[in-house]
Amino acid sequence: MIPARFRRQPRTGNIGALYGMIVAQARVPAFYSRYSVPDTVQGRFDLIVLHMVLVLRRLSAGSGAAGPAENEVGQQLFDVFCRDLDANLREMGVGDLRVPKEMRRFGEAFYGRQAAYRGALASTETQELEKVLARNIFETVGVDERAARLARYARAAAAQLSTSQEAALIAGKVIFPDPEAFLDG
Repeated sequence: MIPARFRRQPRTGNIGALYGMIVAQARVPAFYSRYSVPDTVQGRFDLIVLHMVLVLRRLSAGSGAAGPAENEVGQQLFDVFCRDLDANLREMGVGDLRVPKEMRRFGEAFYGRQAAYRGALASTETQELEKVLARNIFETVGVDERAARLARYARAAAAQLSTSQEAALIAGKVIFPDPEAFLDG
């Protein structure tokens, strides 16, 4: 067992800042007013998940495979996300006995969306991301203009994140593109 004073200390300040930036971006009013994402608990959850996936995808890309620092940051970021969900459920009045069930449901939703978004971003099929966003965020089948707009934004965010320095991300500094810039196709 490694004594506490020699263990690597978590970067909670950086992770909190990184998570705060993700949440702030997911709450940009344009997503709800101009992109037509439902302004509901589910809609907000979906946008936080989309941005989390984009950042986690970038962290895991690194310079090939994710290294220990990127994996640690990714895990800490996911842990902060889970604590935030738990706190929000309790604040909304979900009882102590129901919170674990809801957290399990949110976890399954997160991992399902993460797999779908990562696969769609890596796909050579041009409309795969639109289809996934339509199904998960807009709860529709097929592609519509809302999903196409959000896909343009998500691709641009992924591209912008890919040029971000790993050290900046790990330090909790991430810059997302302005969603207003992707409204016209």
